[in-house]
Amino acid sequence: MKRSKLLLIAGILGGLYFIYLVTYFSGSLTNAATDSEIVAGGIATAIVMPHMVCVGIALIFNWVGWLLKARWAALVAGILYAVSIVCMFIYAPFVVIQMVLCFVSFAKMKQQSKVVAENNLGDGNEEQK
Repeated sequence: MKRSKLLLIAGILGGLYFIYLVTYFSGSLTNAATDSEIVAGGIATAIVMPHMVCVGIALIFNWVGWLLKARWAALVAGILYAVSIVCMFIYAPFVVIQMVLCFVSFAKMKQQSKVVAENNLGDGNEEQK
């Protein structure tokens, strides 16, 4: 079974988005000039933190699914991308593509495993004859 190209694309997009999230919100805290900007940046970061954590964990499972060809990891990544959308709905357009790609690759990995099982079953029957 080959590695999923869809999971690879989702991993790259998810990685780029995660890097953007971390740099944007850490930059808002480090470049603050006044105390009120620091407080506002801290509050904004605290509000977005559940979304960031879900995206980060989903990204880990995304890469695990791609590297190990693990169907379960693709499903977990898709679910965690969906949870990250629920945590911060305004950032949904940045995550929905990764979520869909993970779910589609999960479904395709199932089909590929069925084909492999049928081929192995067919080989076993032919040897018995």
